[in-house]
Amino acid sequence: MADDIARKIEKLREEIQRHERLYYVENNPEISDAQFDRLMRELAGLESAHPHLGTADSPTMRVGGEPAKELASVPHNPNAPMLSLGNAYSFAELEEFHGRVVKNLGNESFQYTVEPKIDGLGVSLIYENGLFVRGATRGDGVTGEDVTANLRTIRAIPLKVQPPAGLARFEARGEVFMSRDAFERVNAQREADGLPVFANPRNCAAGSLRQLDPKVTASRSLDMLVYSLVPTGADGRPVQAVDSHHAAMNLLRKLGFNVYQVALCSSLDAVKEVIADFGKRRDTLPFEIDGVVIKVDSYRLQGELGATSKFPRWALAYKYPAQQATTRILDIQVQVGRTGALTPVAILEPVEISGSTVSRATLHNEDEIRRKDIRIGDYVFVEKGGEVIPKVVKVVESRRTGDEKIFEMPTTCPACGSAVYRPQGEVAARCAGSSCPAQIMERLCHFASRGAMDIEHVGPAIIEQLLGAKLVSDAGDLYGLTKDDLLALERMAEKSAGNVIEAIEKSKTQGLDRLIFALGVRYVGARAAKILSQNFDNLRELMKATTEELTQIHEIGPRVAESVKLFFDQPANIRLVEKLENAGVNLKGERPVGARPLAGKQFVLTGTLVGMTRNDAKERIETLGGQVTSTVSKKTDYVVEGAEAGSKAEKAREIGVKIIGEKEFEELLKDAEKERGGQGKLF
Repeated sequence: MADDIARKIEKLREEIQRHERLYYVENNPEISDAQFDRLMRELAGLESAHPHLGTADSPTMRVGGEPAKELASVPHNPNAPMLSLGNAYSFAELEEFHGRVVKNLGNESFQYTVEPKIDGLGVSLIYENGLFVRGATRGDGVTGEDVTANLRTIRAIPLKVQPPAGLARFEARGEVFMSRDAFERVNAQREADGLPVFANPRNCAAGSLRQLDPKVTASRSLDMLVYSLVPTGADGRPVQAVDSHHAAMNLLRKLGFNVYQVALCSSLDAVKEVIADFGKRRDTLPFEIDGVVIKVDSYRLQGELGATSKFPRWALAYKYPAQQATTRILDIQVQVGRTGALTPVAILEPVEISGSTVSRATLHNEDEIRRKDIRIGDYVFVEKGGEVIPKVVKVVESRRTGDEKIFEMPTTCPACGSAVYRPQGEVAARCAGSSCPAQIMERLCHFASRGAMDIEHVGPAIIEQLLGAKLVSDAGDLYGLTKDDLLALERMAEKSAGNVIEAIEKSKTQGLDRLIFALGVRYVGARAAKILSQNFDNLRELMKATTEELTQIHEIGPRVAESVKLFFDQPANIRLVEKLENAGVNLKGERPVGARPLAGKQFVLTGTLVGMTRNDAKERIETLGGQVTSTVSKKTDYVVEGAEAGSKAEKAREIGVKIIGEKEFEELLKDAEKERGGQGKLF
């Protein structure tokens, strides 16, 4: 009987470990979360009833044990310290590194590997006879902190592996991190609990891993990617199990570790291409990276190159410009937008972020300032990331002196002196002035902007002069300007005036979607404008549409429909359209031609596609009648899963939405394009 129970427990452990690997490492689960939970509960019940059969490698150990009183210090292998890497911040510095490698290796031919540098916390995992026995933070490279109990809670870390012969004892090194989605969830919960938020995923991951209570760590959804294998003999000295870094990564992947696919490069130009590619995709990855790591692939050649006391000579970290920095808020000023919304803006001590100098950051609205308790004089974390406009992430409260000032939203418009009001249910305060010059200025800037009518050479400086000279009062007046009008402006030469007139004339041929967006209808962004342009033959038809007719259009909700109807009911806006029409601006719609085989189908794209960009995929789906949404729901028909897919794929599995890979997605598109009538791809 006892043997039967022991065998049942061991079988359960093996089954659960297999499913953990399928889910957390291979992204290819075979059972639902509920089924997995039942297996875990069954195992936990058996272990509780038979405590003498408990083992350190059991999956039930991941939930966290008793809190530690302190994190003990542990030495790293003295024969293989966790060295840091030298940094390069430009291709010139990368070329210097390459020159040193070539010089030291002489006539040897070699390859580089390139992989993302995860912005997390470096750790070391020790395995003996296939069992995870100890884990530690990098620390100073010689001594780290024992976080074994916390690391056991991370499901991407296998507690038991089946190493090949000769690998009885080894060390796997990697980076513990928090995905962007998990970070947002943790901060949202902390806000709800009235706790201070973390500044970035790295700080959150580091704080979570160094908790004294493993249960806290277990609740934080940490992840890990492994970047190094150090096989060791009985004496602790490194031994050679494979001959190259990329072979080591393949071995670790087979053992069940989470490993990012390294790129093998035979030239420095190839390395630069990978660096540039990661730089472009940096903000779309499910985790944050601060650079890439370049390594000489061959272990024999790594040994020949050796290391200094601080850095290996065979590896280098290429660092991208920082996306976050700490600086001080000198003042908070209020800007008035084209719809009359008042937006508070932080005036900052200039700081370098993402390769440019930042001196202003949006604070969104008064509620946001109160929620984050932002004051004039505060030191703050400012982030650029994928955002065009930098934002304030959080206050550094420890640097407060008591001299900081609380911001108050003005009661009158800073641009025209009209009353400021806040509509019920909205977060934005608004100017009540109908002829507020700031609103007119912003409306014209928006109309001429790149995403709207894209009128080159017509920027804020020229628009401000045109308004000052009373040459324009709305967007329609731009099309009545003459070269003589422009030559009367300051610093406007003959050639410049000609360029402006030519750009204005060229904008007349823009598509209807751009014109609708340019008009600045409230709640109508570029996406809604595109949908509207595809459902009407011309702008005049759209202007006649009722709210009910508009809400019948897929993706056009009541709020947008009411806003469109209200906009085109205004006499001033009707006069504006007449001006544009008389000037020869294109008002024709963009009803799609041909069959729409994917009509009614909803797609969600997650991860990175290899054969096409996300925009290309989106355009092909929409041309075939399908819809691309950003969130997974029961209404979703397909989730297209690319490389490094994140939580959207997990959500799809949870609720039973069909997941397809890139190959199956390409086949689906090709079949739909054939059905459409042989019109083929758009690119």
